Amino acid sequence: MNARRWLAHLALLGLAAPAAAAPLRVVVSILPQRAFVEAVAGPHARVEVLVGPGRNMHTYEPTPKQMAALAEADLVLPIGVPFEHAWLPRLAAANPKLRVVDLLEAAGVERLPMIGRAHAGHETHGEGELDPHVWTDPGLVARLLPPLAAALAEADPAHAADYTAGAERYAGELAALDGELRSLFAGLAGRRFLVFHPSWGYLAAAYGLVQVAIEHEGKEPGARALASIIEQAKAEGIRAVFVQQQSATASASAVAEAIGGRVVALDPLAPDYIPNLRRSAQAIAEALRSEP
Repeated sequence: MNARRWLAHLALLGLAAPAAAAPLRVVVSILPQRAFVEAVAGPHARVEVLVGPGRNMHTYEPTPKQMAALAEADLVLPIGVPFEHAWLPRLAAANPKLRVVDLLEAAGVERLPMIGRAHAGHETHGEGELDPHVWTDPGLVARLLPPLAAALAEADPAHAADYTAGAERYAGELAALDGELRSLFAGLAGRRFLVFHPSWGYLAAAYGLVQVAIEHEGKEPGARALASIIEQAKAEGIRAVFVQQQSATASASAVAEAIGGRVVALDPLAPDYIPNLRRSAQAIAEALRSEP
């Protein structure tokens, strides 16, 4: 008896067909995380992202509707972005049974200090501030996959094998991307690239580059600091200023104009994680290779 006839037979008997298990309800903070979770979970999870396109993860506040969705989620996966510090404790207090898994902690990922403004040939760091942009290093993302698969399997043991297979498959894709980026940045070790907001520190650390930031602790530079940045960029032959699409670019445009360069928009929060990281790396490498 084929499936259609079997279902019809059950209906005639007044019996309901067995219902498929509902997908896990997983809440993540940013769009790149959705790519990770969907790659590992496949059809077994429905992923909701808090910070949508064009939103600033540093200043974002979840809506009441999102807070309600968080309370009903099967799994919440923070990734260390700033707005989580305010709402996660409140959410956990309101719903002690909520399952929140910190994948960075589970994977033993140590976060870098946030790169501050360039000055006198070196970079400063925000006091006590840690860089949240770990996903710009595909090697670090690969380290998150085993604890991600384990968290999904604990919430949904019936599909544990699928989660393990998904994690292994995606790890292979990330390893291939890492190989591409190593080839792309070959011969550029120690080279400096100028950014408005310091979003690419982990990528720089992974591939031997140096990120130099215009913004410092979320603030645009004053006139004296801006003049120092321009002087340094001219001395080093820098001709590109990379900006994040979610950030203001007035100072970046001023620097680019003063050095006879250009502003290049990159988006570390784009949803198409692997293609976007490849595009971003290619843009940075192209700028470095065109500079003296």
